[in-house]
Amino acid sequence: MITPLPGAIPTKPGSGTLPFFGVDAEVVDKDGRPVPTGAGGYLVIKKPWPSMLRTVYKDPDRYVEQYWKKFPGIYFTGDGARRDADGYFWIMGRVDDVINVAGHRLGTMEVESALVSHAKVAEAAVVGRPDELKGQALVAFVTPKGGLKADDVLRGELKDHVVREIGSIARPEEIRFTDALPKTRSGKIMRRLLRDVAAGKETVGDTTTLEDFSVLAKLREEEE
Repeated sequence: MITPLPGAIPTKPGSGTLPFFGVDAEVVDKDGRPVPTGAGGYLVIKKPWPSMLRTVYKDPDRYVEQYWKKFPGIYFTGDGARRDADGYFWIMGRVDDVINVAGHRLGTMEVESALVSHAKVAEAAVVGRPDELKGQALVAFVTPKGGLKADDVLRGELKDHVVREIGSIARPEEIRFTDALPKTRSGKIMRRLLRDVAAGKETVGDTTTLEDFSVLAKLREEEE
């Protein structure tokens, strides 16, 4: 529903670009209010669109609960997103992706939104890795804006920024800088692969939908 029209509009690497005809998309906060440009939030569709889903097979109550209850009268996609100054949408991933850190349930989208709100960050993805003490620890993969130096100073800035935005419990245990994040051909970040990398697994899961294999290879090289 958010997709580029080849040859009609310029694309941006990592962005889903603009909504298709008849799709009235918006990024809102937890109260259903539009968020400022560049801020992370919940991806919703404000009006019906052609060929929209009408129910879940044999489970109409689940359809209402999952897609319509969070924001009454507005279709909730279940994804987190942000929109840039050109109106392009950037899909950040599922908002039901929750990490349990020392008994606290943290949504990865919330931490990612805090990171991308920093002036020096172009893109970020947060995953959990096993931790003997906390159960899970937060690992952030961050792409700095072009030309900016990725070093320990920036790493410290970002950790402090997340603490100010959310709280000390959301402070990433580790921040890894990368030129790009592994994504599907539709532009979604493949957090499943990032979780494997963060956990130090020698092999990763299914990569058939990965758009650029060199991104994953580089992440593994940096890990080694």
